[in-house]
Amino acid sequence: MKIVIIGGTGLIGSKTAERLRNKGHEVIAASPNTGVNTITGEGLAQALAGAEVVLDLANSPSWEDNAVLEFFQTSGRNLTAAEKAAGVKHHVALSIVGTDRLPESGYLRAKVAQEKIIRESGVPYTIVRSTQFMEFLGGIAQGGTTGDTTRLSTGNLQPIASDDVADFMTDAALAAPVNGIIEISGPERERLCDFVARYLKAIGDTRKVVPDPEAHYFGTKLEDGSLVSDNNPRLGRINFDQWFATAPRR
Repeated sequence: MKIVIIGGTGLIGSKTAERLRNKGHEVIAASPNTGVNTITGEGLAQALAGAEVVLDLANSPSWEDNAVLEFFQTSGRNLTAAEKAAGVKHHVALSIVGTDRLPESGYLRAKVAQEKIIRESGVPYTIVRSTQFMEFLGGIAQGGTTGDTTRLSTGNLQPIASDDVADFMTDAALAAPVNGIIEISGPERERLCDFVARYLKAIGDTRKVVPDPEAHYFGTKLEDGSLVSDNNPRLGRINFDQWFATAPRR
């Protein structure tokens, strides 16, 4: 089966591509670097010719509110139109748990818009909403840091390893469309501030983590359940200690 992965050279895309190829499928890892651009449409029709499944793992190069909305709307419309023209049978998109609970976040508003385009496209689909990746813990820490203090939300976090995400995306690509949402999550839940403190301690970082219920997470205040799923999520197999033992050090 021919499967096209938009964003196929990124963190999740490259791991998913490897898994699908190992199962014997023809995989096109599509990105601007490989001549496929969902914003301009360059190379899109050629890449999708004969494809049965498309995985959309693309991410915006900018998180500025207007730019990220424009990216996901333009990319989503171009991609689904090209899929309909090519007769693609299944569109699989990676989204984020909590997209519809945090309207103050410009990024998450853009993901809501992307999901709407997918639902209304007429192409059979599966939306996989994931919790934050463990690989992002360092960036979360940096986002709350001033000097040697990191002030972070007390809302809950249940991060998932990218290897687990790739496994779930592989499963979704090979399954029938659900025409709905699947949620995936890591196996451990803690307050965001506590998870990041655990990460910083593990890497030997001496920054002090200050729990703050009012601290914003990329532009929005979190409630306890904003970023976690209680909707029977599919749980990953890799906990924090297992992930950290094999994670590349930067």
